[in-house]
Amino acid sequence: MKSAEKYTVEMDRTTALIALGGNLPGPGRTVAQTLVAALAALVREGFGIVAVSRFHRSPAYPAGSGPDYVNACARLQTADLTPAEVLAALHRVEVAFGRNRSTRWAARGLDLDLLAMGDTIAPDAATLAQWIALPPTDQARLAPETLILPHPRLAERAFVLIPLFEIAPRWRHPMLGQSVAEMLAALPAAEKAALSPICAPANGDSMLVKGNTSA
Repeated sequence: MKSAEKYTVEMDRTTALIALGGNLPGPGRTVAQTLVAALAALVREGFGIVAVSRFHRSPAYPAGSGPDYVNACARLQTADLTPAEVLAALHRVEVAFGRNRSTRWAARGLDLDLLAMGDTIAPDAATLAQWIALPPTDQARLAPETLILPHPRLAERAFVLIPLFEIAPRWRHPMLGQSVAEMLAALPAAEKAALSPICAPANGDSMLVKGNTSA
């Protein structure tokens, strides 16, 4: 595994942090292979891949909703794209891999989430605070009609924070004031123990994942 210290430099608003995941294999591909292919598709969209975490196996969320997931995070160089343009590119890649967003939290072959872009808060601090404070029952049935940054559930999910720690441990949430390392440390130990790494990090230049991609 590459040292997280390599990726502790300051990140500006041209750097995007994204989460990748899936729990359904694609045609002729394992889930891990789909994530590798999605990273290659992002390069074709014009993004630079700065860093990719290990791939981790995690239980489906909500519990019992499907097969285990494979999750990872990546750090992208976006040049001059706006957050909305970055999100649109992520959605194009999802669609190319057969993603259908008809059901919230349904099993899927590929999920790409925009977690953060530097210290950007979008659309505004009040809206972000409202979505962060959303009760769990509402989280399951409501989806925002506009892009919320940072992702409102980012600080709550081990399957996001564990891989994110590997590539951006010192990124600091612009509203909560906590680093990835601090948010991760605050999670229950049982949630963190439920994840297990299955692949070594991808090389940002070659786009090859070293290790087992049989998941």
